[in-house]
Amino acid sequence: MVSCRSPSRRSATIRDLPRDAKCNGGRIAPREGGIAEVSSKRFEMTPGEMFLTDLYELTMVRGYLEAGMHETAVFELFVRALPRSRGFLIAAGLEQAITFLEGLRFSPAELDELAGSGALAAGLVDSLRNLRFTGDVDAIPEGTVVFENEPLLRVAAPIAEAQFVETRLMNLIHFQTVIASAAARIVLAAPDHLLVDFGVRRAHGWEAGLYAARASYLAGFHGTSTVLAGIRFGIPLYGTMAHSYVEAHDDEVDAFRSFARANPDNVVFLIDTYDVELAAHRVVALAKEGIVARAVRIDSGDLAQHARRVRRILDAGGLSACSIFVSGGLDDHSLRMLVSSGAPIDGFGIGTRLDTSADAPYLDCAYKLVEYAGRARRKLSEGKKSWPGRKQIYRLSDEEGRMYADTVTIEGDVLPGTPLLVPIMRGGRRVAGRESLDRIRSRSREQMARLPEHLRLLTVDPAFPVRKSPALLQLSARLDSAA
Repeated sequence: MVSCRSPSRRSATIRDLPRDAKCNGGRIAPREGGIAEVSSKRFEMTPGEMFLTDLYELTMVRGYLEAGMHETAVFELFVRALPRSRGFLIAAGLEQAITFLEGLRFSPAELDELAGSGALAAGLVDSLRNLRFTGDVDAIPEGTVVFENEPLLRVAAPIAEAQFVETRLMNLIHFQTVIASAAARIVLAAPDHLLVDFGVRRAHGWEAGLYAARASYLAGFHGTSTVLAGIRFGIPLYGTMAHSYVEAHDDEVDAFRSFARANPDNVVFLIDTYDVELAAHRVVALAKEGIVARAVRIDSGDLAQHARRVRRILDAGGLSACSIFVSGGLDDHSLRMLVSSGAPIDGFGIGTRLDTSADAPYLDCAYKLVEYAGRARRKLSEGKKSWPGRKQIYRLSDEEGRMYADTVTIEGDVLPGTPLLVPIMRGGRRVAGRESLDRIRSRSREQMARLPEHLRLLTVDPAFPVRKSPALLQLSARLDSAA
């Protein structure tokens, strides 16, 4: 088990599961804490991050500059339609997006590299020397439940700035929203169990693995196996052993003894390398030697059946405090089946299907111009119409706090309900404080508790009502008639 040694960060092991009842009857309560993202200058910009853009952003910037277009442009980032397997989304990635905007600048070395690539004319490369983000940002706070055609983020800045940041903002917010939304379904499927992100090794690159850990944690997971996420974000770290460790020893018992000696604070045995039930009996025998397992992990086969048999063996051997943790190709559907079956499982490690959001790996995400030089703008492309003007969303809730409808309207049109977009940056500087991950996680939990019951049960129909206000419809009609 790798631990974050700084006192401002936490590490955890499966042994930390509360055991106020037997493993096969106990429930696992979510931990509370004060996890905050570690703020450090060396993390503000990833080397080469300014190049994480589409070439057309730069060619359009050149066009704007040569045409003398410097007026304020307003862009909104939203999801056109939800995937068929998603009844709601969880907004995520805002912190990284704002950090990117704060640090926006090309270094001299990057400009030299860009000039040497031949991708841009020398004049444009030189004009990028003083590029900074000086605009305003309004956004829906991370951890908030959102739906289709609702602006997650709005940027208002000189058009060259607002255009250039499109690719990276979409990249950051789209991915974490995808993963947080997948993780939220898993949390709803197994709300009383330990949930750990195990997916970094099959994520689509190191940044995807890192941000998947963050997004799943803010959606309600308890921790991750990704060490960098523990260091960077203070997320609790969990780890056991792999089958290779057992195979590397001539005897399974020797492997268990060796691991326990090396990791006395994290005695968790993987018991399905050979024979699950035989390994469980060996765990009981080791307890008589003084090597008491805090938990066992099962990674293959019929997990419910194995868990029941192992629970009986452990309980009969006096190890009722030993947790059972399972992993192996799990998603929200398999978790619902395991939980509903009553299998005596205390926690789940979720890997590939979470970090790739296998059932819905992308969102129809867009970043569209809605205003320029004080005039509302609207895209009329077939099947891709956009809604014009700066917008606000008002959420209606019933007397019990359950949300039942959203209304999208133009900014300044005050309607009943709670406004969702809040000021984040003004003049290129934050006006909203940096939120801790635990605060975001709490918001996510509160938001999911307020979902309509059928969405909490992971049924996607009927779709949550997202209405367009009369003011927005009138503005759209006026622009259409003038097109």
